[in-house]
Amino acid sequence: MQQGCATLPAVGDPIGAANRIERLVGVYDADGTLRGEVTYWVSKRLGRAHCALCDITHGSVRERPDWRRCRDSLPVPFETYHRDDQPDAVREIAADLPAVVAMTGGGVVVMLGPDDLEACEGSPERMASVLEKVAGDLGLSWR
Repeated sequence: MQQGCATLPAVGDPIGAANRIERLVGVYDADGTLRGEVTYWVSKRLGRAHCALCDITHGSVRERPDWRRCRDSLPVPFETYHRDDQPDAVREIAADLPAVVAMTGGGVVVMLGPDDLEACEGSPERMASVLEKVAGDLGLSWR
């Protein structure tokens, strides 16, 4: 399992604030432009492209209802981006896509990489469970 670098609280921070997850960010291994979306959709059907995070969050065209329910039940917001529109802070640390990172008081921490997401086998619930375990393993807490 991939793990990121946790940062200790800065002087003057409340104890643990640097390890508190403020939000999660998922980055798809696909471009977010209309051309990128269509290219991915066609390539996936031809067996030439695959994104495990897409399998968790989307059906053949739309966002999955079970994903929306799962996302809405998480203790922090979960935002998704494509590789071409991800925030710079995420781009700097999440080299292998797809990925899920935690935005914490101390910085960005990679929680799940491509293999971790693949092991979720398209299940939003399994991904949420793995995120909970990884957060504990990394000493991160939900806000």
